[in-house]
Amino acid sequence: MKINPSKQKVLDAATRLFYQKGFHGTSVRDIAERAAVNVSLISYYFKSKQGLLEYAVTEYYEAYLKTVEQSLHESEGLSSLETLKRFIYEIVKYKQTHDQMSAFIQRELSLDSIFVREMAVTYLAKENFYLKNALFAVLTVPRKGPLDREFLLMQLKGMLVAPYVMHNEWKGQVLGDASRQLFTDKYVGTIHAWLDFIAVSPLGGDASQPSIKAKA
Repeated sequence: MKINPSKQKVLDAATRLFYQKGFHGTSVRDIAERAAVNVSLISYYFKSKQGLLEYAVTEYYEAYLKTVEQSLHESEGLSSLETLKRFIYEIVKYKQTHDQMSAFIQRELSLDSIFVREMAVTYLAKENFYLKNALFAVLTVPRKGPLDREFLLMQLKGMLVAPYVMHNEWKGQVLGDASRQLFTDKYVGTIHAWLDFIAVSPLGGDASQPSIKAKA
């Protein structure tokens, strides 16, 4: 369902300002001025700045999980390694397409707040479930303890969030859709090379076996 154009303008303005100034440093009036709308319109759509934040984050994660779930569904019949590689590509592509919201959310998640706890219980837990299952399907015959697999999962998750934790280090290279796609392709290629390595390392198993679809 397509969102109302005025509502989308408010969301776009809020995303940019939250990213630039932080949630607490952004006022409803700031958002209204950036979106060129009346303050009352924001109240009508979202009730408050907190309501706007919750709506924006929910929209981000709902679309994100739909994207990764579709990737898993379309990967049926592929090997576990190819399934994971496709999964990783869709994750990075989505985060890169919504880079400012990705960076803002990642920054907020570094703080101990109600926002963090709510996200951890809902969307982040589901994201972790899918990622863990996809990775562990590649590491089918670990020759070390289960802690090693957990460390590899931690490393993979770190790579997926690194561009949005250290946003200032690469944002100058992304000036449009073409460079955004180039960044996605090159960064995913780096992660894929790491996956190829761990798939044949002493921690890995036979990644050529057909993948088992994770069930929520």
